[in-house]
Amino acid sequence: MGFRNHVTKGLAFTLVLFALAAYPVLLHGSTWQQLTPAVSPSARSYYSMAYDPVSKKVVLFGGQGSSGNLNDTWTFDGTTWTQVTTTSAPPVRNGAAMGYDRPTKKLILFGGFNGKQYLQDTWIWDGAASTWTQASMASPPPSATGAMVFSDPVSGKATMYGGYNATKIIPVSSFTWAWTGTAWNKLSPSTIPIPRGWGIAALDTLHHNVVLTGGTGDTIRTDNTWIWDGTNWTSVLPATQIEALIGAGYAFDPAEKAVVVFGGVAETWTWNGTTWTLLAPTISPSARSGVSLAYDPVTRQTILFGGLLANGPLTNETWEFVGP
Repeated sequence: MGFRNHVTKGLAFTLVLFALAAYPVLLHGSTWQQLTPAVSPSARSYYSMAYDPVSKKVVLFGGQGSSGNLNDTWTFDGTTWTQVTTTSAPPVRNGAAMGYDRPTKKLILFGGFNGKQYLQDTWIWDGAASTWTQASMASPPPSATGAMVFSDPVSGKATMYGGYNATKIIPVSSFTWAWTGTAWNKLSPSTIPIPRGWGIAALDTLHHNVVLTGGTGDTIRTDNTWIWDGTNWTSVLPATQIEALIGAGYAFDPAEKAVVVFGGVAETWTWNGTTWTLLAPTISPSARSGVSLAYDPVTRQTILFGGLLANGPLTNETWEFVGP
């Protein structure tokens, strides 16, 4: 999957279970509902997924499948998954970052890992035409997988933070980049978060900022929370801190008035702008990693797809988070 695993999967989940005993759990009537679309993408993890306001559909691309990396494109309308045939597409990969750029009304995809090398190409998804176009630029960001792309809370530009590349002396990145419409512009915030890849970087549309936490910092702790206000990063100290989840899914759910996170040992968390809360849904997807969440404002659904199950296999399940 493009990153070094220093701890066996079984031990890692055991340690997380012990850690969770220290967190307060909120019983507030939330649940997860498994959906049963007639057609679904094949089982996979570490795919790219984001909501596209132009086509008004959730867009899914690539990921790690059972027979290798993928480069197929799918859309979800709240009921049905549809594979989109395109004349060109990004080459196969997993761990690519993808997010919406409001000024250009396009989804921007960057980097990933193709099984042999870390990538630094950028591709643009046009939801009106259902096409992929590669962006050409003189100085792209360094090759990486596991970067995080979000819409800036002020400008709406696709903004990227972090990433992982095992071939580097320092494998995790702490750079922040903004999409100009044709290239990535490296920003110079006065404060820089602890570097990481595969973390949580969610736009909180209620509080007009982005919350960052978790991921892998290689040998650096990432169980800390940061806020991006469109100009700078600020370290915050919530009353409860989520553990450092890797490859978790996240999205802001307006009905919940919070960022919803799913990952770890089948944990559902929320961020209300001030602190992290561990929920106790009545029904939940099983433990898995390499997932994404996307909120569809048309159908008012927070959607989760697939992932690598804790006991080994990949899945192609589709789930919806349902608040109280």
